[in-house]
Amino acid sequence: MKQKDLKKLTIKELNEKLMELENQLIKERAQVARGTQTKNPMIIKNLRKTIARVMQLGSQQKNKEVVHKA
Repeated sequence: MKQKDLKKLTIKELNEKLMELENQLIKERAQVARGTQTKNPMIIKNLRKTIARVMQLGSQQKNKEVVHKA
């Protein structure tokens, strides 16, 4: 998912997306552990990067809310 698309999401939607991505990462890692071929060998790396982006945007939005409330 693109960074600009992620910026449009709310904190709740970001959390849901994060859970979805983490579950997908677990499934892909399980496939690798079983020794089966994955469709795309770069998918694990891409999932990890996307998870980091989502976490970063989530913390930025939380910080914005704290600043606006103060």
